[in-house]
Amino acid sequence: MESNGQTNGHRDRHEVREHDILIVGAGGAGLRAAIAAAERGLSVGVVTKSLIGKAHTVMAEGGVAASMGNVDADDGWQTHFMDTMKSGKFLNNWQMVEIFAKEAPERVYELEQWGALFNRTEEGKISQRPFGGHTYRRLCHVGDRTGLEMIRTLQEKTLATDTTVYMETTVTRLFKNDEGQVVGALAYTRESGRFIHFKAKAVVMATGGWGRNYKVTSNSWEGTGDGAVLAYDVGAELVDMEMVQFHPTGMVWPPGVRGLLVTEGVRGEGGILRNSEGERYMENYDSEKMELSTRDVVARANYTEVTEGRGSPHGGVYLDITHLGYNGIMKKLPVMYEQFKNLADIDISKEPMEVFPTIHYVMGGIKVDPETCVTNVPGLFAAGECAGGLHGANRLGGNSLSDLLVFGRRAGEGAAEYAKSNGYSTEIDDSQLETEKQRVLEPLERQDGENPYELQQQVQEAMMEHANLMRNEESLKEGLEKILAIKERVPNVKAHGSTLFNPGWHAAQDVRYLTQISEIILRTALERKERRGAQWHLDYDGPSDELGKINFIVKKDEQGEIGIERREIPPMAEHLSRLFDEGDDKHGGEQQGKESQF
Repeated sequence: MESNGQTNGHRDRHEVREHDILIVGAGGAGLRAAIAAAERGLSVGVVTKSLIGKAHTVMAEGGVAASMGNVDADDGWQTHFMDTMKSGKFLNNWQMVEIFAKEAPERVYELEQWGALFNRTEEGKISQRPFGGHTYRRLCHVGDRTGLEMIRTLQEKTLATDTTVYMETTVTRLFKNDEGQVVGALAYTRESGRFIHFKAKAVVMATGGWGRNYKVTSNSWEGTGDGAVLAYDVGAELVDMEMVQFHPTGMVWPPGVRGLLVTEGVRGEGGILRNSEGERYMENYDSEKMELSTRDVVARANYTEVTEGRGSPHGGVYLDITHLGYNGIMKKLPVMYEQFKNLADIDISKEPMEVFPTIHYVMGGIKVDPETCVTNVPGLFAAGECAGGLHGANRLGGNSLSDLLVFGRRAGEGAAEYAKSNGYSTEIDDSQLETEKQRVLEPLERQDGENPYELQQQVQEAMMEHANLMRNEESLKEGLEKILAIKERVPNVKAHGSTLFNPGWHAAQDVRYLTQISEIILRTALERKERRGAQWHLDYDGPSDELGKINFIVKKDEQGEIGIERREIPPMAEHLSRLFDEGDDKHGGEQQGKESQF
């Protein structure tokens, strides 16, 4: 058969590329890591499933959070630290949060020096807007296209270094040497299916999240969880995997764009949420912060209004920004205007938007060291959305972009220092290569089997139904049964045709990651028996004091199954815990108690 000839030819040969550092992912974290490593004189390779400049970072439109005090002079890293910890319901790695809050301003100024064009105050400083859960106006922004400007700037800086970018190339496995160190990866080019063996002294995972395992999502097609599963497969620990963020406002109409992000910048600029009865209902859920409450609270409020029968005709709620007028909207939110005008034929300067929660981000991910971003596996580093620990149970808007800058840089530096100090071999046994190539090509050589698109759709529907915004024990268990049944079928997927231009073959790879991630989310959600942040377990009345001190750590056990460990969160350093004692009342500490009940 033609397909067999094609696959056999590719199995017999592969290219070999060598770099000191291999970075998987070309979003904000991956590019910032590449810059950091290349500046230390090392050879850097960046692999991306998509094209450079197309990363999901561009979907972070509202701004990058940093306590620069340009608009509110009282802001400082201490308040940013407290806001982030409170939003994460104290599951966060507090060491990561301290580093993050302290370093974010410097990273933003650095981006400006590299050419990023931010909105300005009248004094010429970088402008900062309010965002949900932030005490002060803190989000440095470029209209409502901040992520796009960040990617543009980092891309130009990266391409000015001696970095090699491998576009439209998919990594399928990480390799370890005999000493247990990660020393490279196998990948294939999406255009032709040609295999590439990357040899590297260190690997940085910067692959983003896994929102594509849900039916309604703001995530693009790349977000299938490759990075977390590849790391898990070689022994890396994962943390907070039950925590999946539903952004409060995604488009609901027309159906073809359902889930597409409506930036939090709309609420940051004064957008008002109303139900079908015209009521500004956020007063019922967070009377102090209203629309600028944290994302988990606003998302549950929107969800509740619709499920209790006060929704819009298309199953959403109304978000009104008409008071800004056309000129104000075109100055502050031009992308949102064009998005609704072109896709829904709605003029948001004259009528409200219809919105509903959409899967947007994952707080959980690969567990890393706060200082260097190294994992528990030597030679493996991680940064950005695929790494866990910073955001805890709920991420504040704008913290994702500063996360990419702060920890992308630290991952690149950490990997560079590791690579310089280790003289071990990157050679592996050929059997590792051949076994993986055979596994990747099997869907093309099977005479018949499962349709990968159908399996992916079933995963998405199961997760949407059973691991949604509100969860309960019975539904989670039912969802787990469905995912486990799909998991049994995944090894039998069939892709038609050859390795050339074959999206069905790519889908056959993706569905393995989606199923594995979904199982982990459901199992950890069943373990966290409380209501906390994004884990809203309806069988329990509120947060648990005991579980508030616990992270759930996931690691592959000796039988190759999912092992879950309860790991106690270390006590917060005194200089940090004292901040809450001194400033809780001033900065809304009482409000956290109110929010935890919704």
